[in-house]
Parts: sequence; structure tokens; C-alpha cells
Amino acid sequence: MALARAWASRCARPERAGFLLKADDPRELLNGVRAVGAGGVYLSPRVAGRVIAGMRAHRTAHPHRSLDRLTQRERDVLAGLAAGLSNAEIASRLHLVEGTVKAHVSAVLAKLGARNRVEAAVAAHEAGLTPPRSG
Repeated sequence: MALARAWASRCARPERAGFLLKADDPRELLNGVRAVGAGGVYLSPRVAGRVIAGMRAHRTAHPHRSLDRLTQRERDVLAGLAAGLSNAEIASRLHLVEGTVKAHVSAVLAKLGARNRVEAAVAAHEAGLTPPRSG
């Protein structure tokens, strides 16, 4: 669990836009480069799974986050965020401009008390907003 928290801390640094493992499939590197190149962030599925597991085990600040305070559009944006989409990809899927998505992401983070996109994604998964990933 300490390792997962350390990874989460590394991933959440402002200068970082992604985190991959050397042992990951080379296709993950391509996925990561594409996501970061489009202005988003990327965690390899193995890293994301470990980070989420660690954060679930060590919930401290907001053990009972609720999505009730989010508007439907904020929930839509959160679902995209939890799926690992970049702001540009979310904007394209929801037919919004990227600046609007950024504003929604900021509102989601504030309403959930999340410090970053990873914490918001964990809250979305815990609330059942997204189906669990297989594999």
C-alpha cells in the first residue's frame, strides 16, 4: 500500500503528465504519448490499478464522497476523466470546447474535495460511475 501511495504522489506532481512502467507493453507507451500529446494525462493500467487500490485502502480526508452535488454535465466529464480521457478527448465526445471541460474538471475537483484527477477518478469508480476495468 505504501508503494501505491508513493506512485500516486509521483503521478500527482505538477510537472508530470503520465506514469508508465518499464515492464509495460510497448503499446502502453504509445497510448501514453498520444494522451499526453493531446494535452491529457496517462497512467498505465497497472499503475492506475495500484494507485486506486492504495487510495481506497487509505481514504482519509473524504471517506464518503458523494456525486450528488455534481450536475449531470459534471458527471459526464467525471466519467470521461475516470476513463482516462484527456480534456481534449472529453471535449470531443461531449461536443464541448476544451476550456469548458477544464472548467468542469475544476468544479468536479472542488465539489469532491479531490486534490487531482486521480482522486476524482477513484471517487467515480467508488460511486459506480464507471464499470471496473477487466484484466
